[in-house]
Amino acid sequence: MEDQGLPLDKLAKIRRKIRTEMERRTKQFDTELAELQKQLDVVDGELRDRLKEMGSTSVKTEFGTVIMSMKTRYNTKDWDAFKSFMVKHDALDLMEKRISQLNMRKFLEENPALVPPGLNSDSEFVISVRKPT
Repeated sequence: MEDQGLPLDKLAKIRRKIRTEMERRTKQFDTELAELQKQLDVVDGELRDRLKEMGSTSVKTEFGTVIMSMKTRYNTKDWDAFKSFMVKHDALDLMEKRISQLNMRKFLEENPALVPPGLNSDSEFVISVRKPT
């Protein structure tokens, strides 16, 4: 029998060690990023206040043009009413073009003969290693 490389238990141990290090680094990065975001928010607030005081929406500086604009985000507290509104007014384009992965999988499991036209799927094997209990 040919040598199959490292035993599975060793590969699982190595994989868990790598994932743990990735999680540690991600947590560290997220912490550092959150601190930078706080600093950026303070600077943005000061810039916004200064532009308002000047009665301006943009100012050229040596390091770039500072621009203040209005950004509006929309959301709903009542999804059922919102969906009914979209159907009633034929406004399905109010939603983003993204398929809920969990809901689509459930729908296809429950309705194997019903496949929406144009639906693509991509399946691949993935590996996970759970901590021993």
